[in-house]
Amino acid sequence: MANQLKMAISDTIYTLRKRGWSQRRIARELGIDRETVARYLRQGQRTSKPANAPLGSEPAPDDSKPANAPLGSASTGSIDEGQRPVFASAPQIGRPSDCEPYRAVINAWLEQGLSAQRIYQDLVNDHGFGGSYYSVRRFVGRLRGKIAMPVRRMECGPGEEVQVDFGSGAVIESEGRRRRPHVFRIVLSHSRKAYSEVVPRQTTEAFLRCLENAFVHFGGVPQRIVLDNLRAAVSKADWFDPELNPKVRSFAEHYGTVFLPTRPRTPRHKGKIERGIGYVKGNALKGRIFASVEEQNEFVQEWERTVADTRVHGTTRQQVGKVFIEVERPALLPLPGARFPCFSEGQRTVSRDGHVEVERAYYSAPPEYLGRRVWVRWDGRMVRIFNQRFEQIALHARHEAGRFSTEPSHIVNEKISGIERGAAWLLQRVRRLGTHSARWAEAMLQARGIEGIRVLQGLLSLAKRYHVEQLERACDIAHSYGAHRLRTIRNLIDRDAPQQQQAFRDDDPLIRPLREYAQFVHNAFQKGATS
Repeated sequence: MANQLKMAISDTIYTLRKRGWSQRRIARELGIDRETVARYLRQGQRTSKPANAPLGSEPAPDDSKPANAPLGSASTGSIDEGQRPVFASAPQIGRPSDCEPYRAVINAWLEQGLSAQRIYQDLVNDHGFGGSYYSVRRFVGRLRGKIAMPVRRMECGPGEEVQVDFGSGAVIESEGRRRRPHVFRIVLSHSRKAYSEVVPRQTTEAFLRCLENAFVHFGGVPQRIVLDNLRAAVSKADWFDPELNPKVRSFAEHYGTVFLPTRPRTPRHKGKIERGIGYVKGNALKGRIFASVEEQNEFVQEWERTVADTRVHGTTRQQVGKVFIEVERPALLPLPGARFPCFSEGQRTVSRDGHVEVERAYYSAPPEYLGRRVWVRWDGRMVRIFNQRFEQIALHARHEAGRFSTEPSHIVNEKISGIERGAAWLLQRVRRLGTHSARWAEAMLQARGIEGIRVLQGLLSLAKRYHVEQLERACDIAHSYGAHRLRTIRNLIDRDAPQQQQAFRDDDPLIRPLREYAQFVHNAFQKGATS
């Protein structure tokens, strides 16, 4: 019954098609999908054969159709004498495209590299095309789809390249909670020797530690590291000039290698590691549950040694571990004498007091960086401060929380008091005043000790108010009497100051004439007589 129904549908489709109905109309009338209509029409074309001609008759010239031309022939999109592609499409089922009359013109424009939008505009302007842009776009898509570029395989020499990436690890179930860590995998591109490690998070520190463990496992360092644009390594993705994390750049300098991020969203640029991640997930970890990250790491490393290294690779047709030991390991760069130092880093802003904060301790930076952003790296012993060009501008010993570490060279001269500079610096300035001042200051400091530092500051302030000769005479007299008080110096200076006397004058605005006094006396007597 089903076959009869299919035959009825196919007969109906063929009949309606002969009447000139489109595939869309046939599908709508019969209540079936357009793809089903197209499939029946294609099957009808493949299965239909012309009837056998009577014996001895000449074959009609239109009864036979030529066989399909092989791929690359001139009729289906071959390469012309100038090695330029000729675009062609398969026979179209349904109503011919509005662009079909312009096929030769569109082919010529496609050879020039014109876009579908430009072709549509030129068809409208130059040929009076009345169809839509979308019909042009569909037609161009069919023409372009007939020529496929072959995929080029890139192979590397021994020790030249590794490819790295992260994938999802197996489930970890502990204390009723389930979580899925990340599996790091690195593959040597020549031998396909790999190293895998499971980590809880994809941090920069975890990424670098895994790389370092892999180098130690391999016994050497590759010349370049191809990686995806991981957040743990790439600050800003850019095919031409990617911006790497500063810590990752330092890691590369330490091991003498380079990082080469791939083009964003282009996994084929690192196909070996893409397949390697799928291999460890599907072969080693799929369907397994572990109790901890450590247990999963032990299993993965044993699997690498007993399964991954002993297999015959499907592309190289050689045993992975054997090729690595005999060919690739000797070609790796030697490991450095020490591991990459483990440190933390981050950006900070230099505060108003000229310090940056690192884990609640404070470290000074040069005054010219006040209010600017700097990079800070710290470990258990040292704190290093860098500018944006990653030039070191300060180095401090690590301190506990709440402590300040201030380099003297980071303090502006105007903000350094005399007490901070010390007695020696103050005495040096007093000696510039004169011999008597220096002798009194040295004796005073020896007699009074540390409290004499402020006295030295007071003596220098007197030099701003009085002449040096007055200060020298006062210090000479005070030293001869063993007087070591600053008050004594002030009194001697005041006493030594010349007294200014004013001469009496006969006429002055304050002195009244004698006649006014006589009138005053006369008025007083008159007042007494009347009373």
